[in-house]
Amino acid sequence: MENTIKHIQELFETFAGQPFDQISKLPESGSDRTYFRIHSNEATYIATHNLNIKENKTFINFSRHFKERGLPVPQVLAVNDDCTIYIQEDLGSRSLLNELEEYGQNDVVYSLFCKSLKQLAQIQINGHKGLDYNWCLTAKEFGRQAIMSDLLYFKYYFLDTLKLPYDKQALLDDFDALSTYLTKTEYKYFMFRDFQSRNIIVNNNEVFFIDYQGGMQGALQYDVASLLWQAKAGLSDEWKSSLLEFYMGSIDELLESPVNRPLFINQYNGYVLIRLLQVLGAYGFRGLFERKAHFLASIPLALNNLKWFLEHKQAGIALPEFDRILGIIVQDEIANRFAPPQANENTPLIVKVKSFSYKKGIPEDSSSNGGGFVFDCRGILNPGRFDAYKTITGKDKPVSDFLEQQTKMNLFLNSAFDMVDISVEDYINRGFSSIAINFGCTGGQHRSVYAAEQTARHLKNKYKVKVELEHTNQQNWVKEIKQ
Repeated sequence: MENTIKHIQELFETFAGQPFDQISKLPESGSDRTYFRIHSNEATYIATHNLNIKENKTFINFSRHFKERGLPVPQVLAVNDDCTIYIQEDLGSRSLLNELEEYGQNDVVYSLFCKSLKQLAQIQINGHKGLDYNWCLTAKEFGRQAIMSDLLYFKYYFLDTLKLPYDKQALLDDFDALSTYLTKTEYKYFMFRDFQSRNIIVNNNEVFFIDYQGGMQGALQYDVASLLWQAKAGLSDEWKSSLLEFYMGSIDELLESPVNRPLFINQYNGYVLIRLLQVLGAYGFRGLFERKAHFLASIPLALNNLKWFLEHKQAGIALPEFDRILGIIVQDEIANRFAPPQANENTPLIVKVKSFSYKKGIPEDSSSNGGGFVFDCRGILNPGRFDAYKTITGKDKPVSDFLEQQTKMNLFLNSAFDMVDISVEDYINRGFSSIAINFGCTGGQHRSVYAAEQTARHLKNKYKVKVELEHTNQQNWVKEIKQ
């Protein structure tokens, strides 16, 4: 990490002619890219580190092309020689999803969705003009092969993990028929590929786009389906219908002749299905295989989204085996496999999370059960070795930034969560009353405190369980800081 920051510093100085004042690592997303926010003279920039050079070149070339056409994307300001680091304009940190989650489905948020769809039409149709699709990261076109790839992604990373019996050849035949049907569209322009509210930045009531490096030529319907049917957004059917109508009006303004609405909507429904299945495949891969909790928790939302679609919409083509399988996977029994048990007011369980100093000893568990988990954080680089952190604790942002950006604390905690979650779920279901989880480090000030804080937050958010959090060495910090 230190070496990466050093290289970012060198590139920034080449571009800006001076060193930056501050750099902070941004939270990880679903990709392998690492993002940093740079602060310099009251201005901010985004630096990206990514060893996938082809992906970087795609994003850089697409960005420059779209920017030249006045489209709402970030300007790329500097790229290092081996194209593993680039610096771009900082459009802000507030996404359309943030707006939706904070304010709900009100008039202001609806207007932001309209702006997003109007700009989507611009980037799809005007951005398509003169775009070199040889820059594409994977396929140049979202055609039959790419659609089949998405369906197989769903099959391997989600459907097959359920271990349901099905006619493999009949399902593949249905995949082939759906892929062929959806490629017969006259509306092929630039396809963003991952057009969702998380990738739309809101700044001064205007919208900007990021994360379009997976783009290719494809059907207009795919992107609008991605936005309106995003599981986490949970848009009402009324919003979906009216926003789709608004979008079709926006593309009518840019095309030589208005779209055939019945045909457009029929194929749109097919692309909604493809997108819902592709998302389930992605959640399966990131959640079930990579064990990333955010994606695992999103699976029930995606299944509910798919269930509503199957009950109210039609893909426009008969798919016997596929329809049968989809009808099975949207049953409550399947969704319940991925939904963690939730505590309620009658749940007796209290989770006691403590940080401690090994110099003082492991805290005793006074409950009738005794024992509990004890995690040793001393294998993580100690912030206390550095003067800047000696008088603060794991509850302070500089320490949390250090642990998240310069140590393996995230990997450590994910492994701890995997073990703790098994017991917490079992104890909730069996009506147990107590479980102890202890994190220790040398002084009980930095690493153990941060780990305990994050574990308490994780358990409250995931299980809604009662948590008692205690930092057993807190009095010692106060004495040391006062001295």
